[in-house]
Amino acid sequence: MLRAANLMLLILFPVAWFAPLLRAGLLPFFDLDAISVIAGLRAIWDKDVLLALVVTFFAIVAPYLKTIGLALVQFGLAPSRLLPVIAFFGRLAMADVFLIAIYIVLAKGVGVGRIETGWGLYLFTFCVLASLALSGIEKHRAAY
Repeated sequence: MLRAANLMLLILFPVAWFAPLLRAGLLPFFDLDAISVIAGLRAIWDKDVLLALVVTFFAIVAPYLKTIGLALVQFGLAPSRLLPVIAFFGRLAMADVFLIAIYIVLAKGVGVGRIETGWGLYLFTFCVLASLALSGIEKHRAAY
């Protein structure tokens, strides 16, 4: 069951990267533009390559490496002593969700425009939290 849940994350993470995290607009009477992880990365890439690389690592590389690493441990292709490293990558991925939440709170507090959370934010948050939970359960199982 844990293996299937972890493998499902290999599908859900890419869906979450392209799903709308939030919708933002400057004025209340204009349509809102959907912003996804990938769209945000494209926009950042044009302005600041170093920042784009950092965000790419936190949003895409860290959670995916963690999920792949956990799958390797679960299927016996990697030793269970890798679990602390895998948990570290999970914490890095959670930092991205935290940054998105701060962005939403700040934008709403300034009151310039409109921001609505999209279903992709919830999916991405679910994927990160599920990945953390799965690695915690696997670490607990490996200890016994």
